[in-house]
Amino acid sequence: MQFPLTVIDQLDEEQLQKWHDFYGLTADRPRYQEEGIWRRTQQEETADNSGWTGSGDARRRIIHYRHQFGLVDTTGAPALAMTELYVYHSVAAPHDEIHEAWEQNHLMLAEGGWKETGPGRWELGDLRLHTSRIEEHPEDVRAGRKLPAGYQVIDTTFTSVNCFLPKAIRRRPWEVLTHGVRVKDTPGKPIYADNLAQLTDFLPFQVEVGCGVSYEAGIPPLHRLHEIYRVNEIEDIELGKGTTFILAPGRDPFLQELLLNTEDKVLELSEMYQSCFNAEVTPALHALKRLETAGHMVGPFITNNFDALGARAGFREEFMRRYDQRIPPVTLHPEAKALVVIGLHADRRQVARRAREAGLKVFIVDPEGFPRPDGTWFDYPLEGPQDGDVVVRQTAATAIGELERLLEHGTDSE
Repeated sequence: MQFPLTVIDQLDEEQLQKWHDFYGLTADRPRYQEEGIWRRTQQEETADNSGWTGSGDARRRIIHYRHQFGLVDTTGAPALAMTELYVYHSVAAPHDEIHEAWEQNHLMLAEGGWKETGPGRWELGDLRLHTSRIEEHPEDVRAGRKLPAGYQVIDTTFTSVNCFLPKAIRRRPWEVLTHGVRVKDTPGKPIYADNLAQLTDFLPFQVEVGCGVSYEAGIPPLHRLHEIYRVNEIEDIELGKGTTFILAPGRDPFLQELLLNTEDKVLELSEMYQSCFNAEVTPALHALKRLETAGHMVGPFITNNFDALGARAGFREEFMRRYDQRIPPVTLHPEAKALVVIGLHADRRQVARRAREAGLKVFIVDPEGFPRPDGTWFDYPLEGPQDGDVVVRQTAATAIGELERLLEHGTDSE
């Protein structure tokens, strides 16, 4: 397992220019990094997903990753490579389960060819692993959290040989944990419309985009990351049974893949970044840019996506996906009369809330589902549209394309 790890070899001139303009060190934000955090807890509020039955159930699983990408020289043209890898995995469970998992993890380390270099320290080529079994986690002590009697924690950290993250970043998942369980919104009674025709009475508008726009560019939806990092039981989701958290520490599927089939798994960890880099700007984004040029839309372009497609379409992006604050600030243009939320569900619903408070009309474009790999439809209802919002159950390409034609030809021609 060697680093840097090439993920796209022999970049052409167009790809190199794209890297320098939108992803490299000179970009407007560090798009050469990819980061994600999941915390899954067993408590009363998550009973349907976690199997909580009482106060003795407090299993917990945290995954935090932060990878860095860059250009590396080859004998031909430069290649895009994962230059740094960081994965943190923490699991809390009753003593017996932790003991069994501890033994299983060590058996997998040996089977996977990892070399022990010291107490709790292992290496495989340029990868380093540190694992520890803890009676009382320092972060629980810091936060005043008490796990039930008999609970223990296993922490496991994977890093490439050249990766040394500051403590503030390494503590990030624990800060997120202190925010508690995300409380779902209670939906109001929105208006369902066939298209965005009503938006013509609320011009100019501003937009907030989620992964729906990226999905149309061929980028996998964010639940693909849940599959890669084994956050939820995939089979339950595919069978329509809802979301079941992976919490049992024994033979953890993510650790199993990373310990036993390391190089293939690390390549899979770069899959989302590769997809973002290879994607092309969609017709919907081009149409939005033309609407901005025509004065129908104003900025900034509020985005929750790390793929840079908005910037590549020519927008000044205001990036919402961050971990250092629960409610990110948002710039609402003083002339905007509406906010159009495209392909976004729960995670950044505070932006729409702030828009309503500012007197903007909220329009939501979302098909409320997506096709499964087998061709069947997966229902994904919007969580919190409110009274007065207008919901259009269309894809971004359809809804924005129709809006552009409507504004070009006028409402009388429809």
